[in-house]
Amino acid sequence: MNQSYNSQLLDNAVAELGKLPGIGHKTALRLALHLLRQDEGEAVALGESIINMRRQIRYCRTCHNISDKETCDICADSSRDRSVICVVENIKDLISIEATGEHRGLYHVLGGVISPLEGVSPSDLEIASLVDRVANGGILEVILALSPTMEGDTTNFYISRKLAPFNVEISMLARGVSIGNNLEYTDELTLGRSIINRVPYR
Repeated sequence: MNQSYNSQLLDNAVAELGKLPGIGHKTALRLALHLLRQDEGEAVALGESIINMRRQIRYCRTCHNISDKETCDICADSSRDRSVICVVENIKDLISIEATGEHRGLYHVLGGVISPLEGVSPSDLEIASLVDRVANGGILEVILALSPTMEGDTTNFYISRKLAPFNVEISMLARGVSIGNNLEYTDELTLGRSIINRVPYR
């Protein structure tokens, strides 16, 4: 229900904040009023940081991670194990796995999973670029670190078939990650153990 606060400017701010995920109407109002109480410079800094992020952030040309440059810091890090690629659905999953400190290889962000019901086909994802990376050589293992859902398993199977012609080991997270759960909601200890105890993909 729309509610007026005797200020169209405040109404507009609440409406925009309310579009953010997990932000209800009351929370949006509380945030707007909080910003209104702050020094103007703090509100301007917040707004500019969001605008700059939206306009200037890039995606790594190799792994499709978010980056301020053409190549992300992980791909540019010479200390990483360049023979192992961990395949994830999205940036949030990459951040979750990286936080465990258990994966020292590289990543590849698909940008989603195959989901015919939602109209997401393999061509909509960064699968072809993954195959190209493996085909270029030097990759010994590909870890399929997708959420253990029907769509995740379908994507795992599709990728495994695409990589079958290459001499590369394909593994997946140990099923300590609960079936049907999203990776971003898995605690770091469980996720870290799943990386360490990964199993061959069959």
